[in-house]
Amino acid sequence: MQIFSFSPFGYEGALVTVEVDLRRGIPAVDLVGLADGAVKESRDRMAAAIRNSGFEFPPERVLISLSPADLKKEGAGFDLPIALGVLAAGDSGKGSNDFIDENILVMGELELSGKIRPVKGVHAAVATAVSCGILRCIVPVQNVDEAKEIVGARVYGADSLENAFKALKDKEFYESKTNLDSNAVPPDCVEVDGVYFPRTTSEYEYGLIKGQGKLIRGLQISAAGGHNFIATGAPGCGKTMAIQKFPGINPLLTFEEAQSVTRIWSLAGLIKPSESLIRVPPFRIPHQTASIEGICGGGINCRPGEISLAHNGVLFLDEAAEFRTSVLQMLRVPMENGGITLCRAGRSTHYPARFQLMMATNPCPCGNFGSKTKICLCSAKSVEQYWKKFSAPLMDRVDLRVFVEREAPMDEGERSGLETTAEIQRGIAVAINQQRKRQGIKNANLTPEDILKYCKLDNNSKDLLDSAMERYGFSSRAVSSVLKVSRTIADIAASEKITEAHVREAISYRKLCTNLVPEEFS
Repeated sequence: MQIFSFSPFGYEGALVTVEVDLRRGIPAVDLVGLADGAVKESRDRMAAAIRNSGFEFPPERVLISLSPADLKKEGAGFDLPIALGVLAAGDSGKGSNDFIDENILVMGELELSGKIRPVKGVHAAVATAVSCGILRCIVPVQNVDEAKEIVGARVYGADSLENAFKALKDKEFYESKTNLDSNAVPPDCVEVDGVYFPRTTSEYEYGLIKGQGKLIRGLQISAAGGHNFIATGAPGCGKTMAIQKFPGINPLLTFEEAQSVTRIWSLAGLIKPSESLIRVPPFRIPHQTASIEGICGGGINCRPGEISLAHNGVLFLDEAAEFRTSVLQMLRVPMENGGITLCRAGRSTHYPARFQLMMATNPCPCGNFGSKTKICLCSAKSVEQYWKKFSAPLMDRVDLRVFVEREAPMDEGERSGLETTAEIQRGIAVAINQQRKRQGIKNANLTPEDILKYCKLDNNSKDLLDSAMERYGFSSRAVSSVLKVSRTIADIAASEKITEAHVREAISYRKLCTNLVPEEFS
């Protein structure tokens, strides 16, 4: 038997072998293997925990080796594997060989009393161990649910050093999740035509928003196709409130999508004790003062940033123009590649970061530019400087743009069919099913080859798009964006073909790149 632990670094991390040798000499504990302060302090914690748990600490000189030797070991998760290694070495010295004859992963922080505290990165550690053929794992009882979500893992949740040592000797303690099924229904959800959404609460009810049909329709298209979105309008027009209700119409993650999200959140220590697999898409709202490192990730251990924490979910930048220009420009490459590579001191890691960018901003510093009811007091130069923060390359990657005007509530005779969250979800469910049958990915992620295959236009639609290209100066990326949005609009309508009406609506959501004040496209 060999005991392994896990050293988190970036997205991948590395398994660490814990070896213990008892030798003659003055009683002491020597720890080798490039350990940081927290790992070095584990010598005292595990010695006290062993004695306080009723075990006898070996009277010999104890040598603890953590390998590979050139990998820096950090965190308090090495307490339990070191303690079990010492106890196993002491029992072996007495002629006992009743340990499980296979490798095992152990993680956990020890209290002086011998109780085990939870640690972060358990989901990532168990996934890495299983990929290396290590199927048995001892983890803190608070982390056992996330560990069991790994296919093939047999896990024991220990609450004390005494119980962990018993599990080290008995195979019957370990268990796997019996209902681990990629098609299992997530808890606390609503099913709409086979597509699952979070259970609707008053927090996510769009029926509370009146008179913003264009904005809500844009959010429906965004959720159905995974398109990036920006809402521009005067302060108090409801753009932020509408976007913050977006999690209520964003479909739950599939089992495969949830695995990578759970791994990232586990490494960041954000998984709650009651959670096992994160099925609700992340919805991250960083503050305007966030740094580049906070958004993209970094630090000594290459911790995940907001764009990785928003993987398979939404990154919402409220008051987006208040973010630093460097932060906004940094988003371009992850938006294009769906990931980010971080390099620190000769090591590198790659985090997935396929997020959906949503922004809300005022049209100018005073917020009244383009308003039909208020006067803008900003100079032309100040408005230009305000919008220069976004840059054309960044805005070119935003598929949907909505200018939000203060509107009066609609009359009963003007119902658009999108008044409530449930009504919005129905159209999204139709579109999601269409995409799953066709290519299995959201329309926002279609490749150029997929666009040629699935976004074919008739002659009238082509003429309409050509006219828009000439009138608004659409780039090649903008044309691809219009085609993908048109495909999503057609999917919501359950239409196999993209019609002229679908293209016209897609253009109406794209042309804000040249005119802040919307006008009817003819």
